[in-house]
Amino acid sequence: MTKKTPLLTSLLLLLAVFLSFSSPANSAADPEAGEKSASACIGCHGNKGQSKNVQWPNLAAQQSSYLINQLNAFKSGSRTNPMMQAIAATLSEADKANLAAYFSSLPAPTAVSDAALAAAGQEKAALCLGCHGNKGEGRGAIPRLAGQQPDYLVNQLQNFKHGVRQSGPMQSIAGNLSDADMRELAAFFAAM
Repeated sequence: MTKKTPLLTSLLLLLAVFLSFSSPANSAADPEAGEKSASACIGCHGNKGQSKNVQWPNLAAQQSSYLINQLNAFKSGSRTNPMMQAIAATLSEADKANLAAYFSSLPAPTAVSDAALAAAGQEKAALCLGCHGNKGEGRGAIPRLAGQQPDYLVNQLQNFKHGVRQSGPMQSIAGNLSDADMRELAAFFAAM
């Protein structure tokens, strides 16, 4: 039996941690298969993932990891929406990965926003940009905000503020925002 050196043990531990964060479902995701499955999403999230209704988010260009996490949250019931929970319950891991790969591959949407509100929001957005990216593009499990419908963003901030959606950092941040702050920030990100 070979004795492991501390360096070898550390390297093996580091490799195990790295492998636990990589997702085989994501690496084998098939955007074309996701496109074929996306027909159930179009009614709410729009053709090519660009929603025309402010109640539902744009999915186009959204972070793949974020989409998978949200589908998992709906499936587990930790995020509630009867329609999304019913849909997510039918999805396999491969289905979720394929849908996420498809939507994340689509061109980013643009949303109409009030220029004066957007300018005011830009002055307040520094805290958001740290997690959501300098251009609001999102990062991994952190969602893209750029191009999202402003009313949808305000609604989600309200949901975090009032505990409808659970996320420690977002609940804390939203809890300190006024309604005017939320409208300004939402206008800024919609205009990006």
